[in-house]
Amino acid sequence: MTTSDSRRNFLITSAHLAVASALGLGSTAAFAQDKAWPTKAIKIIVPFPAGSITDTMARLLSDSLSKTLKQPVIVENKGGANGSIGAAEVARSAPDGYTLLATNSSSITVNPLIYKNSQYKAKDFAPIALVLDAPFILNVNPEWAKKHAIESVKDLVEYARKNPGDLTYGSGGQGNLAHLAFAQLSNDAQFKATHVPYKSASQASMAVMAGEVNTSFDTLASAPQVAAGKLKALAVTQKQRISQMPDIPTMTEAGYPNIDVTFWLGLFAPAGTPAQIIDTLYEQSKRAMEQPAANTSLSAQGIVVMRNPKELSTRIGYEVEQLSHVVKRENIVID
Repeated sequence: MTTSDSRRNFLITSAHLAVASALGLGSTAAFAQDKAWPTKAIKIIVPFPAGSITDTMARLLSDSLSKTLKQPVIVENKGGANGSIGAAEVARSAPDGYTLLATNSSSITVNPLIYKNSQYKAKDFAPIALVLDAPFILNVNPEWAKKHAIESVKDLVEYARKNPGDLTYGSGGQGNLAHLAFAQLSNDAQFKATHVPYKSASQASMAVMAGEVNTSFDTLASAPQVAAGKLKALAVTQKQRISQMPDIPTMTEAGYPNIDVTFWLGLFAPAGTPAQIIDTLYEQSKRAMEQPAANTSLSAQGIVVMRNPKELSTRIGYEVEQLSHVVKRENIVID
């Protein structure tokens, strides 16, 4: 090879490297940076008050992640607007793995649909893990149910059809998942009922026990009241029966397969967060939730499932499509 050939090959190789760099070889530096992550404290924002089930999950994760990632993982509560304020802050944060969101299904799938001026959409978040999943329980006041011979979903529907608007149901607020689930039921079963919103799901549950309203969709946290006879369970909103209440049929068994919304808790990062960081957080979160202490703390509220980012993304897409129809049909809008 002549000197001129060597020089030409050198120039061609240099040109190829320059083009490769321009087209994304700079990602090598980004990859190296990702591999070094984390180099400082990580913040998990919980868009609900301290002491909530979401807060409990976040603190279990933070304790474990602090040890495995060898950096402080701090939980910060930023409540308001049914979880929208804290979620919006995370959506605006840099996608670098240092600001995460621990939240429930409502703030990700429902809020962007019902808030007129929502500052984020579900697509603004990168799913990390679906940690906890729990069905809703269709409960009724036991004394009211006895008076009207209501033993099943079929009985409840027949009563509502014969007494249009007389059936009252509670929820944790306008646009709450329990509200949307009952709105879906009333549409599918073709009856009218009166919605009574409360400030929280627990207040709605207490209202059913007190006889202020006839029925509501409650979380699994109401199971002890069912066992104590303070509430009567008619069905659960899952495709399969649950081990905690094996004698209670599903809404699918009752003839209403569309009523399959569940209360879940998940961990998220801002959209665009590098895949290496997402994968690391998922694996470490999975390890954290496999510890007996974590399962004991959360099992009363649901089932620790640990679905991966792809599964959580699919779940969110399904729920957004399903619930958007309910919101539009019921014209549920919050300014």
